[in-house]
Amino acid sequence: MNPFQKRAALRIASVSILLASLASPLAWYIAQERAEKSVVALAIEESGRLLHYYDALALSGPDAAAHAAEAAKTITGGLFDIAEIYDSKGSVLAESLTPEGAVVESSLPKHGTPTYTTASYESLKLANGQWILRVFVPLHISETATSGPITGYFEGVRVVPAWQQEQIMSNALTVALMVSLASLLCGAVLYPVVVHLSADNERKAREVLDSHISMMEALGRAIAKRDSDTGAHNYRVAWIAARIAERMGMSGSDMQALIAGSFLHDVGKIGIPDAILLKPGKLDDSEMDVMRTHVGQGEGIVTGMGWLDGAQAVVAGHHEKWNGSGYPRGLAGEVIPLAARIFAVADVFDALCSKRPYKEPMTFDASMAILQQDTGSHFDPAVMAVFQPMAQAIYDRLANSSEAEARQLLEERIRQHFER
Repeated sequence: MNPFQKRAALRIASVSILLASLASPLAWYIAQERAEKSVVALAIEESGRLLHYYDALALSGPDAAAHAAEAAKTITGGLFDIAEIYDSKGSVLAESLTPEGAVVESSLPKHGTPTYTTASYESLKLANGQWILRVFVPLHISETATSGPITGYFEGVRVVPAWQQEQIMSNALTVALMVSLASLLCGAVLYPVVVHLSADNERKAREVLDSHISMMEALGRAIAKRDSDTGAHNYRVAWIAARIAERMGMSGSDMQALIAGSFLHDVGKIGIPDAILLKPGKLDDSEMDVMRTHVGQGEGIVTGMGWLDGAQAVVAGHHEKWNGSGYPRGLAGEVIPLAARIFAVADVFDALCSKRPYKEPMTFDASMAILQQDTGSHFDPAVMAVFQPMAQAIYDRLANSSEAEARQLLEERIRQHFER
């Protein structure tokens, strides 16, 4: 199992457990409430039938109290432990209690004269732990009638027996466990799907990255063909800049932009005439002015190219200097993008240490002496402070390295920072 699969498994398991922990209590509560409602609905239905049977719906006339008393007595002991029947004015006509009802009656909340128009119920937990269901039903002249004048009121109290409580709790717990199991099973089913999609996405991401690298290298080769000094140089300076940036804590899109910009820093030289670009001697002032246009031309090439947009900071600022004497904008200090300040150190260091058609490589000590001399004028002191302790190791690693070796070094950094 690779790191991604471990992370995916952990995250899916965490979400599944979270869903189970949230959904299970909710499912338990809903199942319990539905059980309560079903008990109450049955009680209301059965009491309505008994009231109808004993002619206790039309609660008026001389026999109303007798009918109500007979009905209340019959209702208690079955579904209810307390049965109270009121006339249309809310006066008590009859009340009947079982022994269990007599015990809990004093613990029940008191209420005034009934005036409700729709059936309802309340669920109560008494101090002694007993579970009480209390129903309130307005009565109409007919058992099936739900409109018309109210002829009276029925109130019933059921002390839910232990066996029924256990049954309701057991059913609710079963529902909660099923919901919990379903959540965990969904996570188990989703895991291979996520892993498969991720693998497919990773493959496509690698293909896109490979195409990006190929595009970058194609531009690099185009520069190298115009300016033979920049072949392996592009790989080396991009690698050096990435190493410095890593020590400075750079990562993510900033690091990707630095690598791309470092590799393509001189892409604008494609637009410089051969007579100037390949001139063996020193350029005069007018020729130098033309050469300096490669910065602007490079900006134009990388700007608007999607993933290469970030390279613009290095391409546009790699000839700026810390003291503001650089070009093309004369930026100074921290106004110069950090990526360009890092690259400036990497670029000059590699240029000094490398063999070129017109010069031999300088020694490490001679190269570092020049960089230290120009720190504070050309180079950012903070970047140099990071670079100096690692410079010898970088020099030793790149000494006499071929273009293929330099390419391999950069590709390792690309894979590290572009595939995250």
